[in-house]
Amino acid sequence: MGFSQGGFQSTDSGKGRPFDEGGLLAGRVFDHSMNIIVVKLLGYLLTPLYLLVFGLLLVVFHPVQMICRSIGGYGAHKKSVDIMNLLIVKSLLILGAGITFRGVEALPQDRPIILISNHQSLFDISPIIWGFRKHHPKFIAKIELGKGIPSISYNLRHGGSALIDRGKPLQSVREIGKLGRYIEQNRCAVVIFPEGTRTRDGKMKAFLPAGVDALLKAAPSAVVVPLAINGTYELTKKGLYPMSFGVRITLTVLAPIEPGTLTVEEIVMKAENMIRAALGEKSGVRLSY
Repeated sequence: MGFSQGGFQSTDSGKGRPFDEGGLLAGRVFDHSMNIIVVKLLGYLLTPLYLLVFGLLLVVFHPVQMICRSIGGYGAHKKSVDIMNLLIVKSLLILGAGITFRGVEALPQDRPIILISNHQSLFDISPIIWGFRKHHPKFIAKIELGKGIPSISYNLRHGGSALIDRGKPLQSVREIGKLGRYIEQNRCAVVIFPEGTRTRDGKMKAFLPAGVDALLKAAPSAVVVPLAINGTYELTKKGLYPMSFGVRITLTVLAPIEPGTLTVEEIVMKAENMIRAALGEKSGVRLSY
């Protein structure tokens, strides 16, 4: 290291040539800026292709579902839905997205499961259907989704999920209770998003206990399993155009919660805090267990 008029100046060891630290930093900043530009450009260019593939899959698999259900009943219908959602998940490679599942293999096979999850995007659904396919996941969805969407509406109506009218609380409780009895009898899984709707800013909303309460009353042997979804908000944070390129999506199964003597409020708060911790968000009110 030598001293020049501008101050200290590093030299390249062994050769005595000046080493321009400022130039190196500027080069790194330039490279980073170029990477950001390229990633944004890829999002703009590849989003139409992805949406075309996504839309075609929904349109093509709508009659496929109908035929499978008509010929082979529930089993064939479910197989067609699994394949469709596998293809939807794989097609995210068009946008350079990668999906990682953690802890799914640890889920119990011999009892009903209530998956309590945060909700970041409409693209939460296909990874859940595919990743948890061995547990036959069912959903609680607003009744409006039961019409007008190829494949999705058909599966919600005929795949065992509950369609609820938010303006009719009694109808909602009745449908959720029916679904709870179904998972109790068939030892499968139900997915509930206690935030009530997708996040608008990437931050979790407080979890509401009503839906979980109705499920636990109808499925008393169920175990509650928190599920942390991360990355799907980033995929669509600007809407469907442009979608983000190169997003990493993770679905992490957290430690199960045995309802036992806990109140439903305690169960839901515990699940919320566990998911917040997994996402690196500040927890809500802490409870003592």
